[in-house]
Amino acid sequence: MSRDHSLEELERDRWSAPSGGETRLMATVRELRRKPIGGLTVEDMRLLIRQDVGLAHLLPLAVEVLRSDPLAEGDLYEGDLLAAVLTRSAEVWREIPELGRDVRLIVSELADVPPALQRDIEVFLTR
Repeated sequence: MSRDHSLEELERDRWSAPSGGETRLMATVRELRRKPIGGLTVEDMRLLIRQDVGLAHLLPLAVEVLRSDPLAEGDLYEGDLLAAVLTRSAEVWREIPELGRDVRLIVSELADVPPALQRDIEVFLTR
């Protein structure tokens, strides 16, 4: 996977311009889909993953970040990227079980779990 390509390029799916109003969130998502994935910040990845956008490309990048910094922080709170990853549907993890195993290893090695993440971890581990 080339980190020089955007999600639009990787997915070969260009979203058409909205006809009418668009929320700020969706305008941000649209812009981030045009940015090369190698240039996405932790916050960019957190936001896109929470919206279930580009998961096939972004989850591997997010897990790479989490391996070196399990509590990587976007704009919300310590560990918000991990929370975004953990809360994807069980179906997502069935499609990419090897990545799910990596995430299980990451959370199993967390010594001090922030309270905001505890429930997300518990739910993830029961899947």
